Amino acid sequence: MRAVIQRVQHASVTIEGVETSSIGQGYLVLLGCENADTQEDIDWLSHKITGLRVFDDEAGVMNRSIMDVGGEVLVVSQFTLWASYKKGNRPSYLRAGSHEVTIPLYEAFVKAMEQELGKPVKTGQFGAYMKVELLNDGPVTICMDTKNKE
Repeated sequence: MRAVIQRVQHASVTIEGVETSSIGQGYLVLLGCENADTQEDIDWLSHKITGLRVFDDEAGVMNRSIMDVGGEVLVVSQFTLWASYKKGNRPSYLRAGSHEVTIPLYEAFVKAMEQELGKPVKTGQFGAYMKVELLNDGPVTICMDTKNKE
């Protein structure tokens, strides 16, 4: 499971000209799943993301978590995080999981994030063509891969 976590002042998803989700201060999480991902990956990643201390404290030091600042989360499925670019110029997405596997993983990840945060998480629409708009705050962008925990 791969995730790109962006600290944002706000973010939104628009599908076919209609804004379907939006958040204020918090994280935009782009999530890519592969067939080998498990509940263990979901648990580790959701816990790690909610524990990240990348929001400023009183001294301007990144020392607060999303829990500390009461931030919101928007999770968007992103199969292109599994792009392989080793051969040629057209990426291959063979490692991206099949819909049968990744939709339940994506949904379980959203539920795990909601449990960690103690409040609802906003989402994009799995498989839809989405326009994602954000104001990256910092910028702060962190990439995580559950297969590279160390």
